[in-house]
Amino acid sequence: MSKSQSKTKTKESHKKISFDDIRSRYFEFFKKRGHVVVPSASLVPENDPTTLFTGSGMQPLIPYLVDQPHPMGKRLCNSQKSFRAEDIMEVGDNRHTTFFEMLGNWSLGDYFKQEQLSWFFEFLTDELKLDPEKLYVSVFSGGEQNKIPKDEESISIWKKLFAKKGLNAKAVDLVTAEAGSKLGMQGGRIFSYDAKKNWWSRAGGLESMPPGEIGGPDSEVFYEFTSVEHDVKYGEKCHPNCDCGRFLEIGNSVFMEYKKSANGKFEKLKQRNVDFGGGLERIAAAMADDADVFRNDVFQALFGDIRIRHGWNYDDVSEKEKRAMRIVADHMRAAAFIIGDGVIPSNKEQGYILRRLIRRAILNAHEFNSQTSDLYVLLESITSAYKISYPELFAKTGDIMEVFKAEEEKFKETLEKGMKELQKEISSLALLGTGKLGTMKLSKKLFSGKTAFLLYQSYGFPIEETEEILKEKNIEVDLEEFQKELKKHQELSRTAAAGRFKGGLADASVLTTRLHTAHHLLLAALREILGNHVHQRGSNITSERLRMDFSHPAKVTLEELKKVEDLVNQKIKENLDMVRKEMSKGEAIKIGAEMEFGVKYGDVVSVYFVQDKKGNVFSGEFCGGPHVKSTRELGTFKIVKEESIASGIRRIRGILI
Repeated sequence: MSKSQSKTKTKESHKKISFDDIRSRYFEFFKKRGHVVVPSASLVPENDPTTLFTGSGMQPLIPYLVDQPHPMGKRLCNSQKSFRAEDIMEVGDNRHTTFFEMLGNWSLGDYFKQEQLSWFFEFLTDELKLDPEKLYVSVFSGGEQNKIPKDEESISIWKKLFAKKGLNAKAVDLVTAEAGSKLGMQGGRIFSYDAKKNWWSRAGGLESMPPGEIGGPDSEVFYEFTSVEHDVKYGEKCHPNCDCGRFLEIGNSVFMEYKKSANGKFEKLKQRNVDFGGGLERIAAAMADDADVFRNDVFQALFGDIRIRHGWNYDDVSEKEKRAMRIVADHMRAAAFIIGDGVIPSNKEQGYILRRLIRRAILNAHEFNSQTSDLYVLLESITSAYKISYPELFAKTGDIMEVFKAEEEKFKETLEKGMKELQKEISSLALLGTGKLGTMKLSKKLFSGKTAFLLYQSYGFPIEETEEILKEKNIEVDLEEFQKELKKHQELSRTAAAGRFKGGLADASVLTTRLHTAHHLLLAALREILGNHVHQRGSNITSERLRMDFSHPAKVTLEELKKVEDLVNQKIKENLDMVRKEMSKGEAIKIGAEMEFGVKYGDVVSVYFVQDKKGNVFSGEFCGGPHVKSTRELGTFKIVKEESIASGIRRIRGILI
């Protein structure tokens, strides 16, 4: 299909949906119901080694969902920046994104099911004017093995809510998605599913929760796109949890009231909590009654820029080309926010995911921009679209573009050579080349794992992208051979070792809590020895070690490291107290409390001070905990490594022995 700007075909106009409008209406709705709007946490979790990125609104609130009081009260709401790396390869269809905003509201031991379900239903139907006939809900069917009952209370509440809209809501037991594909809707509007679908914790379902993890049954709301026909490849019949695209989950109310104990049993928490999350992009799609989540003001601004620069119109290209545009749009938006929160491309952890996003965007942009020399300029249309809701992101536009540009130029240097190596291996499999990568498909062939590793190591091709390119040619990568090469060269695994960390704040382990406290001492010691220009630029704490990124223009000498280590141990021996105080953000800034890089704070903040019995302060930081009560609980601190990770940014690792 031609990519000319002279397209004359008339397209059906689409309803323009503004993220800023939905977000502000959500905030106002819950503020009227006693909630305080709190800022989004950073995409890089503070002291949570269980995940590389913040993937939900509840992650930063774990201490408050257990028993710690939140400085802003018991009713909170926000829009949390979220990123899920596991969805990278799903992006390209009309409903998957890696980065998204999660509208959230929380009750920390206050209201529960009746208020939560009623308010969300009211917000959808009365505030946003969604047609209640297009809304369907799911609830927890119960877990007999764990002695957790079916959520009959939510079923009763939903029946009454739909009845007020003149709808007789029939409840249907499906239990599993597999059963749903066989039984179908059965005239139902309320569907009960097992823990695989209607139980929420960071670790997944009931059985996968580790000791110490909290969770609970949930109730999801789905919007039906009646214009989407059910695709039988996803099952004989359609139901809310079908993957065909007819139904889209737009909100999930989690009733957080359980904690898994060390013996595997589930105990009730001291307080019952509500943890709600609603995808902003998905709610926007429902408001537009369009299953394509890319038809919102942010993505349309980017697509408009692509149309002007490269002649591709989102409404006039083939599905394959549209897929490439979606990947570019999603990955560039995600990259902008991740860079904005202090991450730079690398071969480790968050940096590896960022590099993968940028390079996958470049590979797909190759479809409409063969030079890929100026993809970074499109970032401005993204940051500009967020200048009201995330002014700090907009303010960093230049820096974000610079980081992206550097990675783009680095990848461009090897891209052509890598594509030649790829083509050479394809040709050796007797696939004739016509065009960039050839068009002929053969029966399944096996692509050399050694070549795949060469593309990864020497040319910067993430293995996932090599697989994706070859999939269209009906060729598979010899992953076993690739992994052997990877291990042989002592490279990191392709998923940045998502499961490598042990313990951590997920179970509030004593070791992690001690290292978290030592982290405060280390930052204060670095500032005292190296100077007040030192500020934290990222951290990660496990039960085995702490890691801190900090600003400093030069290599830290061995003598300086020794002084830092000695100062930390001196403060440990002084048996200083950890004291938590709530105060206004302005007051905390005035007294010099250190803030986490890239984080927006509310008007009232929690500050932890490390001080002696007379009140003399060694360290003061904005922080949510947990911490030990006094430094004597820490033991002996030892620095194990210090290195440069970027211009002006150093990384230090330490342990307690």
